[in-house]
Amino acid sequence: MKYYTLHNGKSIPALGLGTWKSEGNDAYNAVLSALKMGYRHIDTAAIYGNEEEVGRAIRDSKVNREELFITTKLWNSDQGYESTKRAIEKSLKKLGLEYIDLYLIHWFKGYEKQLASWKAMEEAYEQGLLRGVGVSNHNVHHIMNLLEHANIKPMVNQIETHIELQNDFLVDYCTKNNIVVEAYAPMMSWRVGELLQNEVMKEIANKHGVMPTQAALRWLLQRDIVVLPKSVNSNRIAQNYDVFGFELTQEDMERIHKLNKGKKMFPEFDNVMF
Repeated sequence: MKYYTLHNGKSIPALGLGTWKSEGNDAYNAVLSALKMGYRHIDTAAIYGNEEEVGRAIRDSKVNREELFITTKLWNSDQGYESTKRAIEKSLKKLGLEYIDLYLIHWFKGYEKQLASWKAMEEAYEQGLLRGVGVSNHNVHHIMNLLEHANIKPMVNQIETHIELQNDFLVDYCTKNNIVVEAYAPMMSWRVGELLQNEVMKEIANKHGVMPTQAALRWLLQRDIVVLPKSVNSNRIAQNYDVFGFELTQEDMERIHKLNKGKKMFPEFDNVMF
Protein backbone atom coordinates (compact mmCIF):
# COMPACT_ATOMS: atom_id res chain seq x y z
CA MET A 1 0.00 0.00 0.00
CA LYS A 2 1.19 3.47 -0.87
CA TYR A 3 0.78 6.26 1.69
CA TYR A 4 0.72 10.04 1.52
CA THR A 5 1.49 12.38 4.40
CA LEU A 6 -0.92 15.04 5.61
CA HIS A 7 0.59 18.34 6.70
CA ASN A 8 0.20 17.33 10.36
CA GLY A 9 2.47 14.32 9.74
CA LYS A 10 -0.27 11.69 9.77
CA SER A 11 -0.15 9.05 7.03
CA ILE A 12 -3.16 8.41 4.80
CA PRO A 13 -3.47 5.25 2.68
CA ALA A 14 -3.52 6.11 -1.02
CA LEU A 15 -6.48 3.83 -1.66
CA GLY A 16 -9.68 3.47 0.34
CA LEU A 17 -13.12 1.95 0.05
CA GLY A 18 -15.91 4.39 -0.80
CA THR A 19 -19.32 3.61 0.70
CA TRP A 20 -21.70 6.07 -0.99
CA LYS A 21 -25.06 4.35 -1.60
CA SER A 22 -23.87 1.25 0.28
CA GLU A 23 -26.65 0.42 2.71
CA GLY A 24 -27.39 -2.04 5.52
CA ASN A 25 -25.80 -5.47 5.20
CA ASP A 26 -24.31 -4.51 1.83
CA ALA A 27 -22.28 -1.77 3.52
CA TYR A 28 -21.33 -4.04 6.41
CA ASN A 29 -20.21 -6.89 4.15
CA ALA A 30 -18.33 -4.59 1.78
CA VAL A 31 -16.33 -2.97 4.58
CA LEU A 32 -15.65 -6.29 6.31
CA SER A 33 -14.51 -7.88 3.04
CA ALA A 34 -12.31 -4.91 2.23
CA LEU A 35 -10.64 -4.94 5.63
CA LYS A 36 -9.95 -8.66 5.36
CA MET A 37 -8.36 -8.07 1.91
CA GLY A 38 -5.98 -5.47 3.30
CA TYR A 39 -7.83 -2.18 2.89
CA ARG A 40 -7.13 0.12 5.81
CA HIS A 41 -8.88 3.26 4.60
CA ILE A 42 -12.69 3.48 4.74
CA ASP A 43 -14.64 6.55 3.58
CA THR A 44 -18.19 7.20 4.79
CA ALA A 45 -20.40 10.21 5.62
CA ALA A 46 -23.28 11.06 7.91
CA ILE A 47 -25.64 11.44 4.95
CA TYR A 48 -24.79 7.94 3.66
CA GLY A 49 -26.72 6.50 6.59
CA ASN A 50 -24.26 3.65 7.06
CA GLU A 51 -21.92 4.80 9.83
CA GLU A 52 -23.31 2.18 12.21
CA GLU A 53 -22.73 -0.61 9.69
CA VAL A 54 -19.23 0.68 8.96
CA GLY A 55 -18.47 0.75 12.68
CA ARG A 56 -19.80 -2.77 13.20
CA ALA A 57 -17.64 -4.08 10.35
CA ILE A 58 -14.59 -2.34 11.81
CA ARG A 59 -15.17 -4.03 15.17
CA ASP A 60 -15.88 -7.44 13.65
CA SER A 61 -12.76 -7.25 11.45
CA LYS A 62 -10.55 -7.32 14.57
CA VAL A 63 -8.06 -5.05 12.79
CA ASN A 64 -6.02 -2.93 15.19
CA ARG A 65 -7.60 0.52 15.37
CA GLU A 66 -4.27 2.29 14.90
CA GLU A 67 -3.89 0.59 11.50
CA LEU A 68 -7.15 2.06 10.23
CA PHE A 69 -7.92 5.38 8.61
CA ILE A 70 -11.61 6.23 8.91
CA THR A 71 -13.17 9.26 7.23
CA THR A 72 -16.65 10.68 7.70
CA LYS A 73 -18.24 13.97 6.77
CA LEU A 74 -20.35 16.84 8.09
CA TRP A 75 -23.67 17.07 6.28
CA ASN A 76 -24.97 20.38 4.95
CA SER A 77 -27.88 20.76 7.37
CA ASP A 78 -25.48 20.29 10.30
CA GLN A 79 -23.11 23.08 9.30
CA GLY A 80 -22.64 25.75 11.96
CA TYR A 81 -20.66 25.91 15.21
CA GLU A 82 -22.91 24.15 17.75
CA SER A 83 -24.50 21.83 15.21
CA THR A 84 -21.08 20.69 13.98
CA LYS A 85 -20.05 19.77 17.50
CA ARG A 86 -23.22 17.71 17.85
CA ALA A 87 -22.67 16.09 14.46
CA ILE A 88 -19.14 15.02 15.39
CA GLU A 89 -20.37 13.39 18.60
CA LYS A 90 -23.17 11.66 16.70
CA SER A 91 -20.78 10.25 14.10
CA LEU A 92 -18.38 9.05 16.79
CA LYS A 93 -21.23 7.27 18.55
CA LYS A 94 -22.58 5.66 15.39
CA LEU A 95 -19.14 4.51 14.30
CA GLY A 96 -18.34 3.32 17.80
CA LEU A 97 -14.98 5.07 17.71
CA GLU A 98 -13.06 7.25 20.16
CA TYR A 99 -11.68 9.37 17.33
CA ILE A 100 -12.15 9.94 13.60
CA ASP A 101 -9.04 9.99 11.44
CA LEU A 102 -10.40 12.54 8.96
CA TYR A 103 -13.50 14.72 9.20
CA LEU A 104 -14.60 16.71 6.18
CA ILE A 105 -17.10 19.48 5.44
CA HIS A 106 -19.13 17.58 2.85
CA TRP A 107 -20.17 20.47 0.56
CA PHE A 108 -19.55 24.20 0.49
CA LYS A 109 -22.68 25.98 1.77
CA GLY A 110 -21.47 29.54 2.22
CA TYR A 111 -18.51 31.24 3.86
CA GLU A 112 -20.21 31.97 7.18
CA LYS A 113 -21.26 28.36 7.75
CA GLN A 114 -17.89 27.14 6.52
CA LEU A 115 -15.95 29.14 9.11
CA ALA A 116 -18.35 28.38 11.97
CA SER A 117 -18.16 24.67 11.20
CA TRP A 118 -14.41 24.81 10.85
CA LYS A 119 -14.02 26.44 14.27
CA ALA A 120 -15.89 23.53 15.87
CA MET A 121 -13.77 21.07 13.88
CA GLU A 122 -10.55 22.76 15.01
CA GLU A 123 -11.67 22.46 18.64
CA ALA A 124 -12.53 18.78 18.18
CA TYR A 125 -9.11 18.30 16.56
CA GLU A 126 -7.38 19.93 19.52
CA GLN A 127 -9.37 17.64 21.85
CA GLY A 128 -8.20 14.54 19.95
CA LEU A 129 -11.66 13.62 18.68
CA LEU A 130 -10.48 14.25 15.12
CA ARG A 131 -7.01 13.30 13.89
CA GLY A 132 -7.38 15.22 10.65
CA VAL A 133 -9.68 17.90 9.21
CA GLY A 134 -10.46 18.83 5.65
CA VAL A 135 -13.09 19.63 3.07
CA SER A 136 -14.96 17.98 0.23
CA ASN A 137 -16.43 19.60 -2.87
CA HIS A 138 -14.49 22.82 -2.34
CA ASN A 139 -13.05 24.94 -5.12
CA VAL A 140 -10.03 27.24 -5.02
CA HIS A 141 -11.91 30.33 -3.81
CA HIS A 142 -13.57 28.31 -1.02
CA ILE A 143 -10.21 27.01 0.18
CA MET A 144 -8.66 30.48 -0.03
CA ASN A 145 -11.21 31.65 2.54
CA LEU A 146 -10.19 28.90 4.94
CA LEU A 147 -6.50 29.56 4.46
CA GLU A 148 -7.09 33.23 5.27
CA HIS A 149 -9.11 32.68 8.45
CA ALA A 150 -8.43 29.20 9.84
CA ASN A 151 -5.93 28.32 12.55
CA ILE A 152 -5.51 24.84 11.07
CA LYS A 153 -5.46 24.71 7.30
CA PRO A 154 -7.37 21.91 5.56
CA MET A 155 -5.41 18.70 5.14
CA VAL A 156 -7.55 17.17 2.39
CA ASN A 157 -9.93 18.19 -0.39
CA GLN A 158 -12.12 15.34 -1.64
CA ILE A 159 -13.52 16.04 -5.11
CA GLU A 160 -14.99 14.30 -8.13
CA THR A 161 -11.98 13.39 -10.24
CA HIS A 162 -11.64 10.91 -13.10
CA ILE A 163 -10.36 10.63 -16.68
CA GLU A 164 -13.02 13.00 -18.05
CA LEU A 165 -12.77 15.51 -15.17
CA GLN A 166 -9.10 15.91 -14.36
CA ASN A 167 -9.21 19.14 -12.31
CA ASP A 168 -5.64 20.15 -13.14
CA PHE A 169 -5.96 23.71 -11.82
CA LEU A 170 -7.62 22.71 -8.54
CA VAL A 171 -5.27 19.75 -7.99
CA ASP A 172 -2.23 21.97 -8.62
CA TYR A 173 -3.55 24.59 -6.20
CA CYS A 174 -4.09 22.01 -3.47
CA THR A 175 -0.68 20.46 -4.05
CA LYS A 176 1.05 23.84 -3.79
CA ASN A 177 -0.75 24.41 -0.47
CA ASN A 178 0.13 20.96 0.89
CA ILE A 179 -3.50 19.78 0.74
CA VAL A 180 -3.91 16.13 -0.27
CA VAL A 181 -6.49 15.58 -3.02
CA GLU A 182 -8.87 12.63 -2.80
CA ALA A 183 -10.83 11.44 -5.84
CA TYR A 184 -14.39 10.25 -5.47
CA ALA A 185 -16.02 8.66 -8.53
CA PRO A 186 -12.51 7.73 -9.74
CA MET A 187 -14.01 5.14 -12.11
CA MET A 188 -16.75 7.53 -13.31
CA SER A 189 -19.38 6.14 -10.93
CA TRP A 190 -22.62 5.23 -12.76
CA ARG A 191 -20.83 5.89 -16.07
CA VAL A 192 -18.24 3.18 -15.43
CA GLY A 193 -19.49 1.35 -18.55
CA GLU A 194 -18.19 4.22 -20.68
CA LEU A 195 -14.80 3.94 -18.99
CA LEU A 196 -14.70 0.20 -19.64
CA GLN A 197 -15.44 0.78 -23.34
CA ASN A 198 -13.05 3.71 -23.83
CA GLU A 199 -10.65 2.60 -26.57
CA VAL A 200 -7.63 4.42 -25.13
CA MET A 201 -8.21 2.96 -21.67
CA LYS A 202 -8.73 -0.50 -23.15
CA GLU A 203 -5.46 -0.30 -25.07
CA ILE A 204 -3.49 0.89 -22.04
CA ALA A 205 -5.12 -1.71 -19.79
CA ASN A 206 -4.43 -4.54 -22.23
CA LYS A 207 -0.78 -3.52 -22.42
CA HIS A 208 -0.44 -3.93 -18.66
CA GLY A 209 -2.72 -6.96 -18.33
CA VAL A 210 -5.29 -5.13 -16.19
CA MET A 211 -8.83 -3.76 -16.48
CA PRO A 212 -9.51 -0.20 -17.71
CA THR A 213 -10.84 0.64 -14.25
CA GLN A 214 -7.55 -0.43 -12.70
CA ALA A 215 -5.63 1.68 -15.20
CA ALA A 216 -7.86 4.66 -14.31
CA LEU A 217 -7.13 4.21 -10.60
CA ARG A 218 -3.42 3.83 -11.27
CA TRP A 219 -3.41 7.03 -13.33
CA LEU A 220 -4.79 8.95 -10.35
CA LEU A 221 -2.37 7.33 -7.92
CA GLN A 222 0.54 8.36 -10.11
CA ARG A 223 -0.77 11.93 -9.88
CA ASP A 224 -0.45 11.56 -6.06
CA ILE A 225 -4.23 11.58 -5.67
CA VAL A 226 -5.94 9.34 -3.10
CA VAL A 227 -8.54 7.11 -4.77
CA LEU A 228 -11.82 6.00 -3.21
CA PRO A 229 -13.40 3.38 -5.50
CA LYS A 230 -16.83 2.25 -4.33
CA SER A 231 -18.26 -1.27 -4.65
CA VAL A 232 -20.24 -3.81 -2.64
CA ASN A 233 -19.06 -6.70 -4.84
CA SER A 234 -16.18 -8.57 -3.18
CA ASN A 235 -14.55 -9.48 -6.50
CA ARG A 236 -14.54 -5.88 -7.69
CA ILE A 237 -13.38 -4.67 -4.27
CA ALA A 238 -10.40 -7.02 -4.63
CA GLN A 239 -9.79 -5.93 -8.22
CA ASN A 240 -9.80 -2.25 -7.26
CA TYR A 241 -7.22 -2.98 -4.55
CA ASP A 242 -4.89 -4.68 -7.03
CA VAL A 243 -3.39 -1.55 -8.57
CA PHE A 244 0.10 -1.48 -7.08
CA GLY A 245 1.71 -4.21 -9.18
CA PHE A 246 2.10 -2.20 -12.38
CA GLU A 247 3.06 1.32 -13.42
CA LEU A 248 1.82 3.44 -16.28
CA THR A 249 4.43 4.90 -18.61
CA GLN A 250 4.77 8.60 -19.28
CA GLU A 251 3.18 7.97 -22.67
CA ASP A 252 0.22 6.24 -20.95
CA MET A 253 -0.19 9.18 -18.59
CA GLU A 254 -0.15 11.67 -21.47
CA ARG A 255 -2.68 9.68 -23.50
CA ILE A 256 -5.07 9.58 -20.55
CA HIS A 257 -4.55 13.29 -19.92
CA LYS A 258 -5.89 13.98 -23.41
CA LEU A 259 -9.19 12.30 -22.43
CA ASN A 260 -10.10 15.24 -20.20
CA LYS A 261 -13.46 16.78 -21.12
CA GLY A 262 -14.11 18.83 -17.99
CA LYS A 263 -17.27 16.75 -17.68
CA LYS A 264 -18.87 16.74 -14.22
CA MET A 265 -21.42 14.22 -13.02
CA PHE A 266 -22.04 15.77 -9.62
CA PRO A 267 -23.20 19.33 -8.79
CA GLU A 268 -20.99 22.35 -9.25
CA PHE A 269 -19.69 23.36 -5.81
CA ASP A 270 -21.24 26.84 -5.84
CA ASN A 271 -24.67 25.59 -6.91
CA VAL A 272 -25.64 22.96 -4.35
CA MET A 273 -29.39 22.94 -3.75
CA PHE A 274 -29.43 20.36 -0.95
